[in-house]
Amino acid sequence: MSRERWQAAYDAAPKTDRDTTTISGEPTEPVYGPADDEQAAATPAFDRIGWPGQFPYTRGLHPTGYRGRPWTIRQFAGFGSAADTNERFRAILAAGGGGLSVAFDMPTLMGRDSDESRSLGEVGHCGVAIDSAADMDVLFRGIPLGEVTTSMTISGPAVPVFCMYVVAAERQGVAPSVLNGTLQTDIFKEYIAQKEWLFPPEPHLRLIGDLMEHCAREIPAYKPLSVSGYHIREAGSTAAQELAYTLADGFGYVELGLDRGLDIDVFAPGLSFFFDAHIDFFEEIAKFRAARRIWARWLRDVYGAKTAKAQWLRFHTQTAGVSLTAQQPENNIVRTAIEALAAVLGGTNSLHTNALDEVLALPSAKAAEIALRTQQVILEETGAANVADPLGGSWYIEALTDRIEAQAEEIFQRIKDLGGDGSITAGLLRGIDEGYFTGEIAEASFRYQRAVEKGEKRVVGVNAHTESIEEPLEILRVSHEVELAQNRELGARRAARDNAKVQATLAELKRGAETEGENLIQPMLEAVRAEATLGEICGVLKDVFGTYTEPARF
Repeated sequence: MSRERWQAAYDAAPKTDRDTTTISGEPTEPVYGPADDEQAAATPAFDRIGWPGQFPYTRGLHPTGYRGRPWTIRQFAGFGSAADTNERFRAILAAGGGGLSVAFDMPTLMGRDSDESRSLGEVGHCGVAIDSAADMDVLFRGIPLGEVTTSMTISGPAVPVFCMYVVAAERQGVAPSVLNGTLQTDIFKEYIAQKEWLFPPEPHLRLIGDLMEHCAREIPAYKPLSVSGYHIREAGSTAAQELAYTLADGFGYVELGLDRGLDIDVFAPGLSFFFDAHIDFFEEIAKFRAARRIWARWLRDVYGAKTAKAQWLRFHTQTAGVSLTAQQPENNIVRTAIEALAAVLGGTNSLHTNALDEVLALPSAKAAEIALRTQQVILEETGAANVADPLGGSWYIEALTDRIEAQAEEIFQRIKDLGGDGSITAGLLRGIDEGYFTGEIAEASFRYQRAVEKGEKRVVGVNAHTESIEEPLEILRVSHEVELAQNRELGARRAARDNAKVQATLAELKRGAETEGENLIQPMLEAVRAEATLGEICGVLKDVFGTYTEPARF
C-alpha cells in the first residue's frame, strides 16, 4: 500500500470541476488516511483498508472516488406499452438521469407473448411489455443507443431480449460493437430467490456462456451479466447472506467462463453486480466495502486474474423495496434517502432510488421525480461525493466490514462442501437442488418477521409511532386497454411479417440448440431480425431444453 502511488494516480486522473468545499467554504481532501507509508505500516490491518484505486479496493475502484466521475443516476422504469415507457425514459433523461434501466412485465420476464392465455391481466402491469424487436424499437425511439447506457433487469429470457436490443440498435444505424450497458442474465439467483426461470439450470448456463463468448468477442464494453443480490435480500436474507450468495453466484459464472476457455482478464470485466441498500445504514456500507475486497482477492488468488479491471467489482445499487411500508408511505422518502446515502458512502457505481408509492403500485410521475431528486440532493448538496470512502478507518465501519467478510467466507466454505469437488458451481447446483439457499433465506426472513411482530425490531408507522394524519395517495393504474392494444398490435405484426422466413430462422435456432457446442446468439439474432416473437423463440428452446419445476419441499 502506497500513499505516493495513490497520489500519483490521483494527479494523473481526470477530475470534475465540481466544488468540493464544505458548505462553509472549507476545503476537503480527496481522501483521508495515514500521512505517509511509515504511518500506514504502523496502522493495524491497513493493508486490508488501503487507498482508493489500489488492491484490494476496499475503499473504491478509482483513486479519485466521485471527484473523477459521480455515480450513474440510473432510474428503473417500465410500465404499460413501449410507447408509455419511452415517454418516462425521456422524462428521466431530461431531468438529469445518466442512464436507463428497463423493468419488464411478468409475461416478458417469463418468456411469454402478451396474447398467451397465461399473460391475461398481467400485460404492462409490473413493467413494459416486449413481444418482439418492433417493441424494442418503440421503447428506445429517439434515444440514441450508441450514447446512452442501458440496463435490462431480466434473467430467464434475457438472451432473446438482448438480441432484440441489438437489433433495435442496428435499426437506429448504431454498430452493436459500440453498445454499452448491462443485462442481468443471472439465472442462479432465480433458483435461489426470484423464481423466474424457463429451463433447467444447465441449459440456462449454456445460454449464458454463449452470451459471454459473444460479448467478449463482439461487444467489448457491454456487460452480459449483472449478478444480483437485490432479489436475494428482498426475499428476506441477511446482509451477509446477500453478499455471500451473490458473490458465490459470481464465482460460478467465472468458472463457467473458464470452462469455456475464455481469458479471465477479458471476460471478468464484463461481470457486474446488483446489490440492495437496506435500512441499516452502517451495515450496508460495510457490506459494499467487503464485497469489493472479497471479489478482488478471489479473482486474483483463486481464479488467476492479473489485471486490475478483472479484479474490480462494479456494482449497481437499488434502495430496498422490502423496507417500504404501505402505512404512512411518505416515510418511504426518508428511508430511501438514508439507503441511497449508504450506497454512495459504500462506493456504488450506479444507483436507483425507489419511489414512495412503489409498495402500492408502479411509481407515479411525481413520486418518480422525488426519487430522482433524492439522488441529486445527495450529489449536489451533502458533500458526500467530495471524499473517497469518507468512513474508511472508522473503528465501527472497519469492524463491521471484517465481520461481514468473515461471515461470507464461512458461507463460501459451506457451498464448496455441498459440491464435494471443490468448485463453487457444483455447490450452487446441489444447493439449488436440495433447497439449501431457499431454506436459509426463509429462516432468516422468519426470524426478522417474528422480531417485528414482537416489537423487538421497530418499524415507524407499522409497530411504532402509528398515529398519523396521512391522506390517501393517488397511484398509477395501468388500464386494461394497454393489454388489448398490445395484443392487436402483436396480431397485426404477425400478419405483416414474412412468416416463411420466421419459421426458417426458428428451425435453424432449434437445430443449433440440438447441436452440442454451437453458440446460439447468431441464429437467435436472425430470428429476431425476422420479427419472431419472444414466446416463439422461448418455445423453440423449451422444446429442446425442457422446462423446470422446483421440487416440493416441506
